[in-house]
Amino acid sequence: MKQITSVQNPFIKSLVLLQEKSKARKQSGTFLIEGKREIELASKGGYHIEQVLFFPGICTESEARKLVPQGDPIEINKEVYQKLAYRDTTEGVIAIAQTRDYSLNALKLNDNPLILVAEAPEKPGNIGALLRTADAAKLDAVIIADPKGDLYNPNIIRSSVGCLFTNQIATGTSDEVIAFLHRHNIAIYCATLQDSTLYHTQDYTTPSALVVGTEATGLSQPWRDAATQNIIIPMQGEIDSMNVSVAAAILIFEAKRQRGF
Repeated sequence: MKQITSVQNPFIKSLVLLQEKSKARKQSGTFLIEGKREIELASKGGYHIEQVLFFPGICTESEARKLVPQGDPIEINKEVYQKLAYRDTTEGVIAIAQTRDYSLNALKLNDNPLILVAEAPEKPGNIGALLRTADAAKLDAVIIADPKGDLYNPNIIRSSVGCLFTNQIATGTSDEVIAFLHRHNIAIYCATLQDSTLYHTQDYTTPSALVVGTEATGLSQPWRDAATQNIIIPMQGEIDSMNVSVAAAILIFEAKRQRGF
């Protein structure tokens, strides 16, 4: 079994780049996954795991082999592990996985899909929370329109608690996503203040996409124009917006309620 004990090792340096740089992830077509549950969910979700590294002070060789049965794990020492580990609470294991095709054409939808669309979300924590909610509701797909970065950012993997791997995800420009939804006869319900009706008055039992924007600027004009109906969550306090993941959860579970969960 191979062992690596130096942070100056070229292979380890390449992994640090994968952890820190979106460009490195895009060029290599690989990314890092940290944590036992996250690796398990990635494997279950069909992601190809190329290699696993483990620090025996926390994770045993047998545990690493159980997580990734194919190939031999690489043992690393504490210094190398701390160089690679992103989280404060660690589990001693890191995997290298291949990225997936996030194109809209790769989506596999049933005859009556319920989809969440998020336009240009910026904060990894919000993206992670949206993915967790989508997983909890077992949505058919999550589409990120006009993404601000790549979804393999370790902050997103961490905040989604591995739900990046449990959801069917696609990305595209807003124009591409709108055209995709129209082409598949999916009604578009946009959460926005302008020209809106109360969210719970709409029928989400047919093919539907629930669309949310950023807290700062809301949805762009193309989405408001493309909407089957603009919808609003009534608010009784002093502010006129809430966290995007909270708003999405309200809309999603109303749609699930109408569909009998």
